[in-house]
Amino acid sequence: MEIAVKGRHISVTEALERYAFEKVERVSKFFDDERSVSRAEVELIHERNPSIPQPEVAEATLFINGSVLKAREASEDMYASIDRMSDKLERQVKRYRGRQIDRWHGQIKNSHDEAPPEAEPFVVDEEEVEARIVRTKQFQMKPMSAEEAVLQMELLDHDFFVFTSADTGDINVVYRRRDGDYGLIEPAKQPPIS
Repeated sequence: MEIAVKGRHISVTEALERYAFEKVERVSKFFDDERSVSRAEVELIHERNPSIPQPEVAEATLFINGSVLKAREASEDMYASIDRMSDKLERQVKRYRGRQIDRWHGQIKNSHDEAPPEAEPFVVDEEEVEARIVRTKQFQMKPMSAEEAVLQMELLDHDFFVFTSADTGDINVVYRRRDGDYGLIEPAKQPPIS
């Protein structure tokens, strides 16, 4: 597995780079190098804001066979952050491998035939109106089912995931609800204009 370690607001010493490399390399034991194309990017970040109680952040992004897994952890010590991040990444890889094996056997966990729950209303506070966009991301959206989108959301450890529906071709969003279940937001069908 190809692993790149870089730092932001921190000089990455040889010992720190080697430690992060070894911790992330542990996940390679879950993959067959001959059939799996994988690489990992590790970013070690020192948050400069003195009000942040855990300024040492370790973040890893693993690219494996078209899927992306992310793990991010923070603490007061960079080595502890790397340990936590690698443990989290390993849990995600195990979950990913387990779901891949289930899928190979024709079983997709957590699939339901019932209709998704209604989306919660979108509420904007007055303070949020003055917020500004500080970062823009672009990514390829391959068509997938809602169940596949939930899997990707879990692997990335995000609260929502935007995807193109394989059934309709529309842009949809899956999200994690407070009760632990998932929600699906899809565009409403417009009635024909007469």
